[in-house]
Amino acid sequence: MRLLLIEDDKLLGNGILTGLRQSGYAVDWVQDGETAVTVTQSEKYDAIILDIGLPRMSGLEVLDQLRTQGTVIPVLILTARDAISERIQGLDRGADDYMVKPFDLDELSARIRALLRRSSGRSLPIIIHRNIQLDPASHLVTRDGMAIELSPREFAILQTLLENAGRVMSRTRLEESLYSWKDEIESNAVDVHIHHLRKKLGVELIRTIRGVGYIVDKT
Repeated sequence: MRLLLIEDDKLLGNGILTGLRQSGYAVDWVQDGETAVTVTQSEKYDAIILDIGLPRMSGLEVLDQLRTQGTVIPVLILTARDAISERIQGLDRGADDYMVKPFDLDELSARIRALLRRSSGRSLPIIIHRNIQLDPASHLVTRDGMAIELSPREFAILQTLLENAGRVMSRTRLEESLYSWKDEIESNAVDVHIHHLRKKLGVELIRTIRGVGYIVDKT
């Protein structure tokens, strides 16, 4: 899963960035509103973490731009403890959730998981597909009740494919879910991860649509 962090406080931003990457997310970080709007026009993200007090363009103005452009990406806003009016404005102008500074990184991760779950149309916290279960919170995957060890990027690809079961995911889309700007992308990385997933979970799970990408068929 790929996230965009929009936060101008360098100390806080570094802490969030480190914590989310340790949780298995690919995270891009920008520090002003204008850059944030530009980035969202060219990159694809699964969720956005948006600070309200930004230079060059406020967080609420960024949110307005996103929703005016028709962007439906889930947005979690960060506000100061005494900024109740900003929280209300943010929710009324299209934000999906908010957190008050200071906050716990584990709670932030849980709220992001909830946003991603709702945006994919799931009600259950665990993704179940035939004999496979994937738990985004614990990063645990089981097959027929037996735990299967996956690398963080194998887990991310599997989650993306399962959440989009019945839809073809291109190599580009899968790469976008794995890598942030600073990561070096190997040309065959997705193919290698798919190969490993098939060995661990069964060759029938992921189908190749030649020239297009990969798909997990709906149950």
